[in-house]
Amino acid sequence: MFRRTIDFITDIVQQADLVLLSLCCAATAFGLVMISSATNYLGTMRHVLVQGVAALLGIVLYFLVAQIDLAEVVKKWKWLFGFNIVFFLLLKTPLGFESNGNLAWLHIPGFPVNIQPAEIVKLTFILLLAQQLVWLKENRDLKSIPSIAFLGGHLLLIVGLYYVISSDMGSALVYVFAFACMAFAAGVALRWFILAISGGAFAFYVLWELDKIPPHMMDRFRVLFDHGYDPQGVGWHQTRSLLALGGGQLFGQGLYNGAQTQSEFSWSLPFRHTDFIFSAIGEELGMVGCVAVLGLLTAIILRCLLTATKAKSRMEAYVCVGMAAMLIFQTVCNVGMCLFVMPVIGLTLPFFSYGGTSILTLFMAMGVVSGIRGRSLPEWLRKT
Repeated sequence: MFRRTIDFITDIVQQADLVLLSLCCAATAFGLVMISSATNYLGTMRHVLVQGVAALLGIVLYFLVAQIDLAEVVKKWKWLFGFNIVFFLLLKTPLGFESNGNLAWLHIPGFPVNIQPAEIVKLTFILLLAQQLVWLKENRDLKSIPSIAFLGGHLLLIVGLYYVISSDMGSALVYVFAFACMAFAAGVALRWFILAISGGAFAFYVLWELDKIPPHMMDRFRVLFDHGYDPQGVGWHQTRSLLALGGGQLFGQGLYNGAQTQSEFSWSLPFRHTDFIFSAIGEELGMVGCVAVLGLLTAIILRCLLTATKAKSRMEAYVCVGMAAMLIFQTVCNVGMCLFVMPVIGLTLPFFSYGGTSILTLFMAMGVVSGIRGRSLPEWLRKT
């Protein structure tokens, strides 16, 4: 019995994409060190412990999820779709927990961390969308109006429901970007993207002119074009971020030595272990540290896209594209927010920012990619 258990575990490890896992673990370890530094002023190791335990559980899930046959999972698409809807609706129950103006977390009594449904539903949404794209491609005309309406309806239902409940625009946009990348990879005609972008821009302009956009959101766009607009209010976070990044210069001020990262005063860098951890890295480790962060994330993204090219089915290839898109959007938005070139929309830096649900979901997502790579066709069976 013991021998069979060892053989089973060995088989699981050997089938996994250990290169991808190593990259994820390196990024997470880097993030743990920075979380420790960024929360040092609080005098507690709670954040590090929670993130560390979540990372260990995530590694276990990485191996387990890699064993799941996605083709069998998507056959239960009705259950997956129902799960997505119900999980979002739980936010409207007494379990829903509001933070920073967003009703985006579930607080379960006795559970050590809050759960963010949007993080978990990303995975099932990508699986469903991949299967939907394959079905339309094989049974209908993917470029036709009914097909586009079918795809768009799915997106609008999920994103609309989540945003109406939570007011969390950042996470909602992750779904939109993943949808766009997967649809493009599947062969949806370029004209539909041009039409969607043009229509979205026009709708945004009309809503802006009619003052239908929430004031705080309008201010976040105004401050991008005028950094002197309300520097003590809406521009405060990003102004502090620029000062931290600039203060780090090439090699940084040293780990646990950042002027703002280690400061206990309220005027210092806000959310330094979550939204603005990239700024803390820049202050303490300089441009060298920032380049190392971007290098690790780029390597993880490229590994996902490389796996997409080797997937044995269209559905699995689209899933890999969706996972990569999720990482790309969050990375670009978070870094852009820290550099004061994009609005603050509450997106954390993948693998580096503090967040138990986030790190678990990321390892599960990469476990899905690992499983696809393990089931990929050998070179001699692939089409040239």
